Order: sequence, then C-alpha cells, then structure tokens
Amino acid sequence: MNKKDFPKIHFYDQDFVDIYDKTWNWLASSWVDPSKKEVSPDGYFVYPNEFQLVIDQAESIFSSFFLVYSNKNYTAEKNLDYFYDRQEENGAIRWKYDLASNAPIVSSSNPEGVGLPLFAWAEFNLYHKSANKRRVKDVMPILQNYMNWLDAKFKQPNGLYAAPASACTMENSPRKDAYYPVDFNTAVAINALNMSSLGDILNDKELSFQYKRMYFSLKTRINSMMWDSETGFYHDLDSDESKLPQKTIAGFWPLLAEIPNADKADALIAHLSNPETFGTDHPFPTISADSPEFSKDGEGYNGSVFPALNFIVIKGLEKYQRYDLARECAIRHLYFVLEALQPADGSKGDLYEAYKPCSEGKASMASNPDFPKKHYMLTIGLSTIALMIENVIGLSISLPRKTVDWIIPNLEIMGIEKLSLKRNLITILSNKSTRGWEIQMESEKLYYFTINILDQKKKTLPIPSGKCSMLIDKL
Repeated sequence: MNKKDFPKIHFYDQDFVDIYDKTWNWLASSWVDPSKKEVSPDGYFVYPNEFQLVIDQAESIFSSFFLVYSNKNYTAEKNLDYFYDRQEENGAIRWKYDLASNAPIVSSSNPEGVGLPLFAWAEFNLYHKSANKRRVKDVMPILQNYMNWLDAKFKQPNGLYAAPASACTMENSPRKDAYYPVDFNTAVAINALNMSSLGDILNDKELSFQYKRMYFSLKTRINSMMWDSETGFYHDLDSDESKLPQKTIAGFWPLLAEIPNADKADALIAHLSNPETFGTDHPFPTISADSPEFSKDGEGYNGSVFPALNFIVIKGLEKYQRYDLARECAIRHLYFVLEALQPADGSKGDLYEAYKPCSEGKASMASNPDFPKKHYMLTIGLSTIALMIENVIGLSISLPRKTVDWIIPNLEIMGIEKLSLKRNLITILSNKSTRGWEIQMESEKLYYFTINILDQKKKTLPIPSGKCSMLIDKL
C-alpha cells in the first residue's frame, strides 16, 4: 500500500479532528488476509476474529461510503467484488461468507442467506467519487441477475417482498412477526432507484426505465400499505398484511428512498426531535422510546444507537433538504461516540458497534457479554469520516459532474485539505481574515463549486486550477 496522506480536516472542535484521524489510523488493523489470518493491506475489510473470519454484505456496503475518502490508501470496492465473484447461477449472492472456505453462512432464520440489497446504492456512490464508468458497465449484469433472484425468491403477489427480519441485521428487535419488513422493501426500492441511475450513466434508456418503473411500483405499495397516519410512521407488516405496532428505526428508511410526500415526511421527521419516540439524548435509538421493549442500556436492537442506522436516517434527512437537523444530529451523535472513546472517568474507551440512547457510554445486553463489539471499525467510519466530511463540514462531491457543493449552516473555521479526486487534490477552507470571512481554495484542475450559506446565499462558480480565495460578503 502506497502511504499517501489521508485528507486532513479542519474544524473548530479539535476532538472531532482527532477522532477522524484516529479512525484512519485504526482501520489498518481490520484488513485481514484470510489465507494467513493476519493483518494485511492486501486482505479484506472484516472484523478480526481468531475463530472465524466472516465477510458481511451490509458491513461491506456501508464501509464503502467512508473508504472512498481514503485518498486510495484503502480500496472501497474490494469487499464488494468478493461478493460479486461468489454470485451463483441463479443470481444469488449470500449475505455472509466464511473467508477461509468461501462457503456461504446461512441460518435457520435466514435459510437463503439474503442480505439488505443495497449494492447499486454503493456502486452509484463509488461512481460519483471515482468517475469509473467502466466499472458500472462491468458490474451491471451482476446487479441485474441479483435483482432477478430477489424477485424470483422473495417478491409476493401483492408486489411487496417477504424476507426474514434477520436479513435486515436487527437481530433481537421485536419484529418476529414481520413478514414484510419495511427496511428490506425500502432497500429494494433504493436499489431499484440507483439501478435506474446507473442505467442513465450507461445511456441505457430501457434499463433506466425498467428499474424506475420497479421503484415507483414499490413506492406506491410502501405508502399505501405500510404508512399509518395515526402514528405518522411506516410499520412492518405481518403475513396478513396487518401493520405491526412497534415503531423501529426501520420506519425511517423510506426517507432515503424519497418515498414519503412532503406531509408524510414532516410527520415522520417530527419523531426525530420527539423525546417520547426517537429524539433521545443520543440520536437515534433502534426502537421508539415509548415501546414496552425499549431499554436505556440498549439491549441490542431494543434501543441501542448504531452508526450505520444513524447514517441511513441522516442521509434520508438530506433527501428532504433538512440539512440543519441532519448536521445537528450528526454532531450530537459524534459527541457520544467521542465520550465513549475518552470516558470522563479516565477509564479506557474505544470505538464501539453500538451506544446507549439516553446517556453516555457503550450499549450493553444482558444475554450477550460480547455486545457491543469493541474496536469495531466496519461502520464507525460512517460517523467519524463520512458524516464528518458530508454533514458536519458539509461537502458533497461528484467527480463525473466535476462539482463540489458546500452547504454551511453557519460561518466557522473549517474545511478539508488535500482530498484526492482522481488525480486532482483539492483544498477548501473557510477562515476569518481582516477582510471578513473568506474561502481559500487550491486545486490542480478546474471544477465547479456551489456554496450555500445559511440557506440565504447560493452561488455556483467555476474554480480554476491553482490557488484562489473568495470573500463571502462579495458573493
């Protein structure tokens, strides 16, 4: 691995910068070579375990969203390619494999070993961070066969997908009667929407239309069958298509798929600020705080806060332009992650798989002393790297479009330095000088920069190569 520098971030709270840097440094210990069972940059990104090395579909998809920012120190697509290489004749890709034997791992609760179908979402993001159109062309047939397998195995006559709740990763969540899980169905819709976008990238109108139609048909069914106007929430359905009473974090997935209209979105998003339901001190618990099953200790998926699920909710808020709330929740979440890394009592902290919803510290579970996993790097980077860059600093980057959007809710000293975008290193920093607030930039190639400050000023400017700066008052 060529040791290039990771992009540097600037932020007024140095602790946030430290946890960002620490994450990059700690990631190396989770790249494991299965043949030697030892840490190696040529390995796969997994949770190190001396008994069995497991590569997991959800973890691999989620980790690609922060590995894209590593300035190519880490490959964001390596784990994904492992899954594509295991595709079976009928299109099946299983959710977990034993890396030593490459055998799929299935269970009685999930005999087909189906995982959350989000490969196309990951690929669409990879394309915008790498501009590699060739890759889109190569993976498209794999993704199509996979979608065909999902349809053949899990799609029911009512147009929804019946998948085991365990496929949605929320193991001990009170969802045992869920026959049509809201998050699994929404994940299929997210995948279809991104398949349509990948079709557009390949200029394949037929493909784009086919998946857009699939998306709209699912969107209609999720809205008509899973929405409850009394609770202002999306619910799992049982086998009779009746709504289950629990409000779990799965009910927020539809935001990411742009399924709710403005009124439904307002009702749903209101829960995120309501302390009675999902507006706990540490956002967001996996189950509503007014549920009988809710535990302040987390108890697995009965209240714990999981970085990957927070990422889903915050990206959903972005789809509805709720940037302020998304940023506020990302910052609050990061403070709790930080606290568990450096506990106030001076004890040894770490980065964990899950956290308590109402107080500081890692979650716990009476029946499982190993929960939560510590030094769990596979999803924590979603918080400490991806949310840090995209929601706290507020940058959104697309290479093929040659665009950088910067949404800043308020002026403070922050930015990013030496972020590598396909042979182009860019730096964007906001500073206060004697002339007022200015943004300094440096780039090797031309790109288009859109700045949106406090929702009052929005401007797109072509940024030439070399160094330049602009005064915000002059915009």
